[in-house]
Amino acid sequence: MALIRVKDHDGLYKDSSTGAIINKDTNGYQQYVQNRERLLSDKERLDSIESDINDIKSLLLKVLESNGQ
Repeated sequence: MALIRVKDHDGLYKDSSTGAIINKDTNGYQQYVQNRERLLSDKERLDSIESDINDIKSLLLKVLESNGQ
């Protein structure tokens, strides 16, 4: 298996026997994984906050309805 460097793409190599592109940039991959985990964590946090706001809104509407009757 001979690896040929892909022009203008650091860390990418082409396997001459299979034609597969191989990423050997471990630092870039680690940064990608960390960034992805952070984004997923942020999304979960925002979803939780949105749910909390909807709960508060529902409770406020119930209070307003009970005071109006």
